Amino acid sequence: MNSNEVIIIGAGLAGSEAAYQLAKRGIKVKLYEMKKIKKTEAHSKEYFAELVCSNSLGSNNLENASGLMKEELRMLDSFLIKLADKHKVPAGQALAVDRDLFSEEITQTLKSMKNIEIIDEELTEIPSDKIVLIASGPLTSDKLFDKILELTGEESLYFYDAAAPIITFESINMDIAYFQSRYDKGEGEYINCPMNKEEYYKFYNELIKAERAELKKFEKEKLFDACMPIEKIAMSGEKTMTFGPLKPKGLINPRTEKMDYAVVQLRQDDKEGKLYNIVGFQTNLKFGEQKRVFSMIPGLENADFIRYGVMHRNTFINSTRLLDKTLKLKSNENIYFAGQITGGEGYVCAIATGLYSAINIANKLNEKKAFILEDICAIGSIVNYITEEKKKFQPMGPNFGIIRSLDEIKIKDKKEKYRRISNQALAYLKNYLDTNSI
Repeated sequence: MNSNEVIIIGAGLAGSEAAYQLAKRGIKVKLYEMKKIKKTEAHSKEYFAELVCSNSLGSNNLENASGLMKEELRMLDSFLIKLADKHKVPAGQALAVDRDLFSEEITQTLKSMKNIEIIDEELTEIPSDKIVLIASGPLTSDKLFDKILELTGEESLYFYDAAAPIITFESINMDIAYFQSRYDKGEGEYINCPMNKEEYYKFYNELIKAERAELKKFEKEKLFDACMPIEKIAMSGEKTMTFGPLKPKGLINPRTEKMDYAVVQLRQDDKEGKLYNIVGFQTNLKFGEQKRVFSMIPGLENADFIRYGVMHRNTFINSTRLLDKTLKLKSNENIYFAGQITGGEGYVCAIATGLYSAINIANKLNEKKAFILEDICAIGSIVNYITEEKKKFQPMGPNFGIIRSLDEIKIKDKKEKYRRISNQALAYLKNYLDTNSI
């Protein structure tokens, strides 16, 4: 086995982060990416680490587990989080990015690194004579996934994911819509499209009867809660959307000085503020139906759709049975996994598992001890979640429910409790880094 060469399959968020971390440690990387010759149903660009759903990486607030995980990644010198901070766009307390500038710089940087060789092809065989990191993502090609099934002896697991439409700012009717952040947190970066009761029910009735794109007959529909299509949310009850993506709470219409019956929010999607995505409007409606129904939203009657919403299958392995705490396959010393294929859900988890697995591969090659974080911090908790065997395994993103608190004092105030957990997590990680070489 070539002891100083690693093959990475997939140049998504996890694979890109892993490639950078290995290369900067002097390890040669062959990075396989098939997008130039074969795109998935969700990807449209040739850039690495393309953000296909939202352009938001979630909250930056330490009262939020996603915010905590990003701060831990900054402490670990994450390449992708550094670029996300560089290319951020206004989004209140969230870290949202100009997706093209973000992905373009990742691509250019990796292509310029001397220890990284980019190979534009679909890898359908898993090499047995080298260390391999499978970071092929939730849209792993059928041929490769068949090989993964052979390797693991497991059955396929999957759920459906959906992406929201993107429209141009100049097509939004700002005589109706207004800028404001919920509860005035941030600087009013979101565009809000208000609805009265009559407008809401007209929209609701058209949405629930709109024609959806057909799923493949041999696949059973499984929808991940965090990316539930808006039409599915609507079908669960006529007022459900007003407690979810269309909730008016925390928003006061400056023209009426009152709270509206429902509000559709739009979030900036690029650096210049020319593009906005419709928050929470992941959808599987046919493109024509999206144009017809979403144009009923006040302020979006002339919306110019740059990208329609899409729905696609997300694939993940049964990591709780297959992987150890270093994200290595228990049955094969040379095979590692990272990214959403592990069941760590969301952009930030993909980056975290890419970095985590890369450090472990580097430590193995350099004969250093394994990099294992306890569930006291956000990264350690997600690795613990996806590697502890359980009867029913479903993808999960960062959350305080799986982070172990060292504070035995019961705190009723949730925000204070989360702040304490975050402070403990960051102190734990700092101590780990002070006493261990990674």
